[in-house]
Amino acid sequence: MHPALFALAISAFAIGTTEFLTVGIMPNVAHDLGITLPMAGLIVSVYALGATIGAPVLTALTGHIARRPLLLGLMTLFTLGNMVAAISPNYEILLIARIMTAFAHGVFFAIGATIAASMVPENRRASAIAIVFSGLTIAIATGVPLGTMLGQALGWRASFWAVTGLGLVSLLAMFALLPRSIKVQTPGTLADQARVLGSGRLLMAFGMNLFGYGGTFVAFTYLASILENITGVAPNQIGIMMFLYGASVIAGNIIGGRVADRDPVPVLIIMFALQAVALAAFTLTAGSLIGTVLTLALLGGLSFCNVPGLHLYVVQLAQKHRPGGVDVASALNIAAANLGIALSAAVGGMVVDSRLGLGATPWVGALLVTVALGLTVWSGLLDRRERAMAANAGPELQGGGHGY
Repeated sequence: MHPALFALAISAFAIGTTEFLTVGIMPNVAHDLGITLPMAGLIVSVYALGATIGAPVLTALTGHIARRPLLLGLMTLFTLGNMVAAISPNYEILLIARIMTAFAHGVFFAIGATIAASMVPENRRASAIAIVFSGLTIAIATGVPLGTMLGQALGWRASFWAVTGLGLVSLLAMFALLPRSIKVQTPGTLADQARVLGSGRLLMAFGMNLFGYGGTFVAFTYLASILENITGVAPNQIGIMMFLYGASVIAGNIIGGRVADRDPVPVLIIMFALQAVALAAFTLTAGSLIGTVLTLALLGGLSFCNVPGLHLYVVQLAQKHRPGGVDVASALNIAAANLGIALSAAVGGMVVDSRLGLGATPWVGALLVTVALGLTVWSGLLDRRERAMAANAGPELQGGGHGY
């Protein structure tokens, strides 16, 4: 594999740590800043919304900037944002700091995924994307639990200082390992890139990501509170549970990248179905420590097993239907995932505040994943119809052009 993939993975590790760090330290932040748990949940939602808005807009605007200086600039912004979070005197400044880092997040994963796919043979693209996203999954397995433990021991600000240090390490890794010239597909005009939003096939794929990735976060956003208040895990043991969840996330990402290299849709259908079942099961097992351990191990793998396949599928659809906007399609896919996180975190907050309560968040998330399953089945049927029409019409119509 190209060494640049590992530089991208290291940066993804830093970004993933800061994205999900607040899940483990949310009760600490709420107590220290004197805010409610749902208000603390907005720290997750605001970050996700920042990535949602920043990914497509900034990716389109920076399409003609050389990739190496752009990536270095993004990680500089990321590092500064975490520094501001560490010294933020109040809730409002903390939210602003989260938006700063979120802007870097959205563009990084959009262009990072397409760069990764361009560096390997076609039949290894999902695996290359999985290497980049492995940084994200390893962050959940190690960075988030360690950050949670650090926050429990020294306060939540120490966690953000640690991530600031990770940002500096990422900058050094990219400076050393990224090639001076990175070959990528020449971006189309802004009008060409905007046409991505006119593709029904791509919008459907974005919906798969929004509901599939986001559905998990109805419960995951409040996982520390579920473990503490329903399962009965001691606060200083929550980090250990995060390690368990994260280890299964790593396994899921690796498996997902390998099985989705050729045809991602059939694999995604199976993954979403199992993910919905696992979330629904968590509603029943959350009151038992053993049941929670088993369910989290399963849920972690399934929740991120679909990431490489989903991203590869979007790239494939964009190359077929909107070849001038592949980077923007990739960015919109990142945006869809983060919009799903933002909406799901907000939905989770409403569930927590309602009569349903904290324990209902897993099955509500399962309903959202079921929507993703339906969209995936529908998209697979459309793929099959397109292939049949192309075979019947002859080679002159193959490729799909710029259709629906």
